[in-house]
Amino acid sequence: MFWIPILIIVVIILIVGIKIVPQATEYVIERLGKYNKTWSAGIHFLIPIIDRISKKVTLKEQFLDSPPQPVITKDNVTMQIDTVVFFRVFDSNLYTYGAVNPISALENLTATTLRNIVGELELDDTLTSRDTINGKMTNILDSATDQWGIKVNRVELKNIIPPTEIQNAMEKQMKAERDRRETLLEAEGHRAAVITRAEGDKQAMVLQAEGERDARIARAEGEAKAILLAKEAEAAGLKALKEVNPTQALLELKKYEALIEMSNGVASKIIVPTDAVNMTKNNVIFSETAGIGDVTSPAKKADPPVKEDVCCDDN
Repeated sequence: MFWIPILIIVVIILIVGIKIVPQATEYVIERLGKYNKTWSAGIHFLIPIIDRISKKVTLKEQFLDSPPQPVITKDNVTMQIDTVVFFRVFDSNLYTYGAVNPISALENLTATTLRNIVGELELDDTLTSRDTINGKMTNILDSATDQWGIKVNRVELKNIIPPTEIQNAMEKQMKAERDRRETLLEAEGHRAAVITRAEGDKQAMVLQAEGERDARIARAEGEAKAILLAKEAEAAGLKALKEVNPTQALLELKKYEALIEMSNGVASKIIVPTDAVNMTKNNVIFSETAGIGDVTSPAKKADPPVKEDVCCDDN
């Protein structure tokens, strides 16, 4: 029955030696103190006493959140900057044997790289060039950590904290800039309003002038049409008069009617040509019939004779 203890020992060794590596994890195995192999995810057998697990390495992406670091810019301004580094292990062997403490080494390398990059920039460039700083740090850290089995995916500046006096100056500058923009916008709005008002007044004046012009044109056209109609009527009257072959007496009568119309009942002095006087003399009968020139007032009647009063006459 001596084989029973041996069997128990073998079973214990088998149970202890079976190892299961989880997903996204690698085990670095050493045999007799020397690197032997790297186990990936799955089931493996570890020989007791001879083999041992040197390091368990996760292949997931990790991040290193560094505390704020004092950094001096090119124009001698000290500010606090903290960074976040995203990385993953791509070689478990290099990660295990490349550096004593790869995470600490990466943290210190990040701090020194940040100081070197920001030291070449001024304050304003540092505040406005985050993408540039992130890109440079990513390239430098990725290249430097290859020998540690680390792949740096990206670096982000988490926060930039300038000194208090710089913050106060920046706030004043921002307020002044906002005030300037507000004043500029108000001025532009006022200018636009003035221009719009002037254009409206101009348009109103143009419309008013066009209306007055159209009214004058319409009035002139009406007057011209009225004069034309009057002249046409006068011409038609003359034509009709000519067609009836008027006598000399009728023409004289028309002349006198024209004179009467010219006077229009107003005290007027009319100078009659000599020819007209002679023609008037030759047509006395016609003149008497028309009643023109009869301006002599009738003579006063004589007073009746006074009768004597016989009874009262003194002898």
